[in-house]
Amino acid sequence: MDDTNISVVISGVGGQGVILASDLIAEVGLAHGLDVKKAEVHGMAQRGGSVISHIRLGPTVHSPMVSRRSAHVLCALEPLEAIRYVEYVRADGAIFYNSHRHVPLTAIFGTVPYPEDPGAVLGRYASRVVEVEALRIALELEVPEAVNVVMLGAISSTLPFTRDEWMAAIEKKVKARFVEVNKVAFRKGLAVEGGSAPTAHEPPSTV
Repeated sequence: MDDTNISVVISGVGGQGVILASDLIAEVGLAHGLDVKKAEVHGMAQRGGSVISHIRLGPTVHSPMVSRRSAHVLCALEPLEAIRYVEYVRADGAIFYNSHRHVPLTAIFGTVPYPEDPGAVLGRYASRVVEVEALRIALELEVPEAVNVVMLGAISSTLPFTRDEWMAAIEKKVKARFVEVNKVAFRKGLAVEGGSAPTAHEPPSTV
């Protein structure tokens, strides 16, 4: 990262696991020895409404809130939620979004149109846009709830944490019976576009 601190925004809809995803990033950051602050806005999460989480990590972090146009990574668990919060990502940042559409009622009833090509819209705002078939991967593992961890695997190559640190965070934060399948989900996401998290002996990639 070019900046001292790392800023990540995760967005999605209620029930997709935005909060767990942010908890895992916070856990891996703390284990890495960083100061971590995070904040969530749940909205109408229980009704499938929009959910957004801000995470900031670094030597010293004073506020959990990510300023607009300052996020190094925007990780969206749904395409429209990527567009909804695209204003947070910096021009040289990265956007990763789950390809599966969770169409809101406003779009179903025609009140608000759903973009035909979300990737094209997102490409106007960031230098790197990656579409991830996270639901397909999670369904192959027979755990559709693992979409959030697949997405974390996909963004992990942009963050300065080792695979072992991610695995330890999953072991700590995920229920024991789901740990192994979530580790697989993470590795499947990591393989998107040939991505790889650094090992303990490799320097981290940057956005």
